[in-house]
Amino acid sequence: MPVYDYDCRNCTKRFDIFLTYAEYGTKVVKCVHCGSDKVKRRLNKVRIAKSEESRMESLESNFSGMEGLDDDPRALAQMMRKMGNEAGEDLPPEFNEVVDRLDAGQSPEEIESAVPNLGAGIDADDS
Repeated sequence: MPVYDYDCRNCTKRFDIFLTYAEYGTKVVKCVHCGSDKVKRRLNKVRIAKSEESRMESLESNFSGMEGLDDDPRALAQMMRKMGNEAGEDLPPEFNEVVDRLDAGQSPEEIESAVPNLGAGIDADDS
C-alpha cells in the first residue's frame, strides 16, 4: 500500500498516511495530529537511478575547472551542491549548512572558526 506525505495547514505538522490506489483521491484525508481536513499533499523528490560508472563520470566532469575555487566561496558552494546531488546519497545536515555558508560568501576558514565542531565524530576510516 503506498504511503503519501501530507502537511496540515491547521497545525502545520507533517504526517504520512497509507492509502490504497483506489482510496487516493476519493477518501478524505485528515491530519493525524489535530484531525483537520485542511491538508495538502507533499510531493516527494524523485530519484533517478544511475550506475556507479555514470555517477563517477558526472563527478569527474564536476571536478574539471576547479582551479580558483579557493578564492570564490559561491562557486565552491555551487560545485559542492552539484557533487552532493550526483552522490545519490542522503548527506548530513552539516553539509547543507556548510554549502549555505559558502553561498553566503563565507570562506572555508571562516566556516571552520564559526563552527569548530563541524565533522566531529567522523572517522577517516568511515569514508
